Amino acid sequence: MANLVCGFDILGLALSAPNDIMELSLTEEPAVTIRNLDSFNLPTDPEKNVAGVVLLSIIEKTGRRFGFDISIEKHIKPGSGIGSSAASAAGAAVAANHLLENIFSTDEIVQFAMNGETLASGVKHADNIAPCVLGGISLIRSIHPLDIVSIPAPDLFVTVVHPQIEVRTSDARQILKQQVLLKDAIKQWGNIAGLVTGFMKQEYDLIGRSLEDVIIEPVRSILIPGFDELKKGCKEAGALGGGISGSGPSVFMLSKDEATAIAVESVMKGVYNRIGIDYNTYVTTINKEGVRVEWLRS
Repeated sequence: MANLVCGFDILGLALSAPNDIMELSLTEEPAVTIRNLDSFNLPTDPEKNVAGVVLLSIIEKTGRRFGFDISIEKHIKPGSGIGSSAASAAGAAVAANHLLENIFSTDEIVQFAMNGETLASGVKHADNIAPCVLGGISLIRSIHPLDIVSIPAPDLFVTVVHPQIEVRTSDARQILKQQVLLKDAIKQWGNIAGLVTGFMKQEYDLIGRSLEDVIIEPVRSILIPGFDELKKGCKEAGALGGGISGSGPSVFMLSKDEATAIAVESVMKGVYNRIGIDYNTYVTTINKEGVRVEWLRS
């Protein structure tokens, strides 16, 4: 889940659910073979597939003759705004590194995975990739050079609603303003600093006050039906706050306990039932582990 409201392109956290399942093996043939085990009909041409691009870049980097066979069962719908492309990219990069006996550093793994995000959105960013790889909450201080800071993740519950509409990341970036008023920038910097401090000190009121975006959300929210009503109702139900997940259309809310998170889910369902838009909801937690690898022995 990228941005975390005020941290556009620099903050992200990993969700415990939903998640994808990928199976990767080494092959002697220097090629990448992709099999999709879901109904999303994603490309199997590795140069047009997020995971495929990542694996091709790893093969190129090693300079050795080998390939990968990968099966992908996606449970994170592409275009949902909750890190579908990042899950594919991070999963492929982490699994490949394990098969190659961990020859790459964490930063190199993130760099490989960022190639997949470039294919998906046209922009190389790590606010989804880093928490997928590392788990928990990540601050991307810099891309060039890559500088990732892991932030202690408090025990918060996350409620997500995914209205069944499509918002392409590339389109959502194109509508953003290219210039920002100084007063808005100052307010945004204060919210980012407050949010990071709130996470580190587990000050929930500070987290709630800092979950405010005066730059990106006012523009992107017009792409999400019922957004203002949804956000108001969720906060009235006890959520600390929240906003657009990534580029949307999913919306997330953070809560201190599971009962509140479930009440927030009821609000989300009520809004989209009234509007008449199909949706999926998830009540989950912050995943502090990141990509999990299991060895399959024949």
